[in-house]
Amino acid sequence: MNADGGATGVSPVQPGRRAPSAALGITCEVNAAQASHEVLLSGISMAANAVDHQLTELEAFRYRFGRDEAARVVKLLKSLDAGRFPDSPSLIRFHEALLFLRAFPHGPAVVRLTERILNGFHKKIEALRKAGADMEDFDTFEVSGIAGTQMEDTLSFDVANWLINTRRMPGKVEIAWENYEPGRELGTIGPRFIPLLEDDAYVEADTPWRRWLEAAAGKKRVPAWLISRFEQLSLPAPQKAELYESLRVPLRWSLENSVISRTCNWKPVRSFFFHTTPLIRRGQVSLAAELARRPPRLTRLSRKRGEQIMDLIREVMLVRYRELYGTTLGDPRSVVRAEVGRGVTIYLWNLPPARRLSLRAYVAGLTLKNGVPINYIEAIGLCEWMEVGFNTFYTFRGGEAGWIYAQVLRCLCHRMGATCVSVYPYQLGHGNEEAIESGAFWFYRKLGFRPGRADLQQLAEREEQKIAAEKQYRTPARTLRRLAAGHVFYELPGSEVGAWDKFSTRNIGLRVNRLMARDFGGDAVFMREHSRRGLERILFPKNSGVGTSSWTPLEKAAFENFALVLADMRRWRAWTREDKEDLVRVIRAKAKRDEMLYLHLTQRHERLRKALLGIGS
Repeated sequence: MNADGGATGVSPVQPGRRAPSAALGITCEVNAAQASHEVLLSGISMAANAVDHQLTELEAFRYRFGRDEAARVVKLLKSLDAGRFPDSPSLIRFHEALLFLRAFPHGPAVVRLTERILNGFHKKIEALRKAGADMEDFDTFEVSGIAGTQMEDTLSFDVANWLINTRRMPGKVEIAWENYEPGRELGTIGPRFIPLLEDDAYVEADTPWRRWLEAAAGKKRVPAWLISRFEQLSLPAPQKAELYESLRVPLRWSLENSVISRTCNWKPVRSFFFHTTPLIRRGQVSLAAELARRPPRLTRLSRKRGEQIMDLIREVMLVRYRELYGTTLGDPRSVVRAEVGRGVTIYLWNLPPARRLSLRAYVAGLTLKNGVPINYIEAIGLCEWMEVGFNTFYTFRGGEAGWIYAQVLRCLCHRMGATCVSVYPYQLGHGNEEAIESGAFWFYRKLGFRPGRADLQQLAEREEQKIAAEKQYRTPARTLRRLAAGHVFYELPGSEVGAWDKFSTRNIGLRVNRLMARDFGGDAVFMREHSRRGLERILFPKNSGVGTSSWTPLEKAAFENFALVLADMRRWRAWTREDKEDLVRVIRAKAKRDEMLYLHLTQRHERLRKALLGIGS
């Protein structure tokens, strides 16, 4: 073809102009390629802009409700589902919007469509991966756990055992060898189940740890074999966990289209709550009015159903790179359920007797909204006081968090008998920049919480004056950090205001340890034995034949813990025989099946309450 056809990439010669040289012809070819590339980029940019516009519109629909909104949401979802996502951030935004709409749906059609898209979402992830997108965006703390992605974490022994041996990820969990450099710890522990390892590990500088482990595991995958070896050690469960966790083994697994993923980790429900009116804002919630309502009904689940809830919370926490003591070690026999309305179901449970805290009673929990996990709960109590942790997952933080928090407190106060609610500083932002950025202090303050320190109460009041005087005013981050330096409290009617402001079980523990250093040469065994005998002399009449010899091991452990705490108390003469007998009942209840019995007994023992407050304050 000639130049007019454009095949050569050389411009046709125009009258009065010199024909371009060969070098200029090459330049023209490059310019043409650049122009073509720019057109392609422009097309991609236009497509990206269209996706961004649709996502922004979809995100806005999460908070817009009316007669025609459900149909508009469905139309938008279908359009986005049929489209191509240009990058990871846009696909993440779509995923989070889908989960929110599944939890807070406008109608049945929205539920059906979000479920269909979520069930196939791993295909969109794979398409993005094949297109060469940056997949690291999917591994952040905020959005981890999407179907089709991969996860890596150093898990506790109990969670690793559960993940590997309960068919959650059969044969799919591996060690991330490139991120694992075992050393002295494996050389010390490994000889328990790897014959002759010490001959290499104790004296050589280049022990090939991976080869040793793979040789010992044989045809089994190393993680499964390693977990099984620890399981068979003749040690109590806590000690097995200590040894395994000292190895800090990084595990990796691919979520694929697993129900463990955040994408598919929602549960079917019998009836949905559809949102046709605006969501309840925090400013519309009166905590006092909610707590004054009749307590919600708490239904105890069967052990089998309780085990299903324990599996669910482990799944929920695993894919979010989170783990709490009570979500890992919850007692399936203790699970209770509350249906509080608006599609919200709250589950609460305790710890099994062998894994309980020394003094405080522990409750953990999970909230589902229309079958979708939206937050987790932690409450630790003593007498009428409880500290509460409440964490709503990032995806759902615009979804009626204030109202749901009020329902959680209704359940907890009813279950635990608490009348003084405390929030620890981390929840407010102490060492927690995420809470500072979200203004967590004001979430609690506007619900009626007060700082326990007088200086912080004054600072909060000054900030409130500034906010009232200037609508555009926002509390600076440095001030929020100051406000987060102490606990905040909410007392129910009849509670002694300020009684727990300075209390901390940490104060009790530190006092016991100072006493151990001063009087027992730092010897914990000597101190425990001495304290136990001392408390037995006080609580059991001489020559009565009554004592702790017939108690269970867990009851004896509880008795020793209380003996340590009360060893330095000077006011025993004021205690009546009934007070002492009641204390014995309190201590033995710590090892009973239902830990709430223990907590409720501490609430009825006024002398014990005063003693603990005095020691811990």
